[in-house]
Amino acid sequence: MPPVAPWRTGLLLSFLCSCACLEKECVLGMVGRPVSLPCVYPQLLPFVNVSIEWRRGEKVVLKSVWKKDGDVEEWSINRATTPADAALTGDVSLQLPTVGPTEHNTSYSLLVTAGASQSTELCTVCLRTAASFSSPLLQREEAQQGEEAAFLCHSTGGFPEPAVYWLINNTEEPPEGSVRTLATSHPDSRLYNITSYLTANISQDASVSCIVENLIINQNLTSTDYGVKGSPVGSRAFEALWMFSTALCVVVGALVLAGVLYQIHLDRKKNQYPEQRPNRGYKRRRPDEEEAEEMKPEGKETDL
Repeated sequence: MPPVAPWRTGLLLSFLCSCACLEKECVLGMVGRPVSLPCVYPQLLPFVNVSIEWRRGEKVVLKSVWKKDGDVEEWSINRATTPADAALTGDVSLQLPTVGPTEHNTSYSLLVTAGASQSTELCTVCLRTAASFSSPLLQREEAQQGEEAAFLCHSTGGFPEPAVYWLINNTEEPPEGSVRTLATSHPDSRLYNITSYLTANISQDASVSCIVENLIINQNLTSTDYGVKGSPVGSRAFEALWMFSTALCVVVGALVLAGVLYQIHLDRKKNQYPEQRPNRGYKRRRPDEEEAEEMKPEGKETDL
């Protein structure tokens, strides 16, 4: 068995050298989320006493040693790992639990060492990072007569720095020199906040749009101010609806008022002319009147 080991090691190294010429692959990682940097080579399975190292630049991020007895020793920084069954599948991808803006455009390399031989670079993966921006907040400051209108567009929490565009009536670009954009990076998170200003002579009924574009993730966020008057069709419809509602309120109010006045008229008439019962030829005496009649003394006859 011992004479076979150098031959197998040489075969492994020659194979790895041929694979090292592969084109670099890039992976996109979202800020604050896990990401996997792929590297799969099943040809590593027959070999033992092989160690692998994932490096970021010159710094070792993870090191794993495959021993003869099948055990695998692994250590890492920042909780980076490889799949638990890497020695059985040849999947030695680097799994990072989270990524940040500082790792944007960073290269990670996998180096393989067989026995006492020199290390050979097997995989190189570039990591790009990105974060979504918030929906733009667009505000319009109404201009006085003869003054230019001012617009403010604000978006936060994205990466990398985006491109900001303005459109007037969905098609027209603003005049040259009318846009001023300020991008600031938070010192801790390194995420960007964007504030863009548009100052131009724009009519009040014109629509103005602010577009924040993150090219890496193909994200386009748009916020539009449709102006004071809005579209002619919508304006006419709103005016017609308002007139109809007003007329309906007037009619209902008039009907209610007429009903109240009529009821007052009926009440006055009832008080002025009390209800009379029909006379059927006799008048019924009440019990109290009959009793009073009986109690009257009878008149005495007077002798003449």
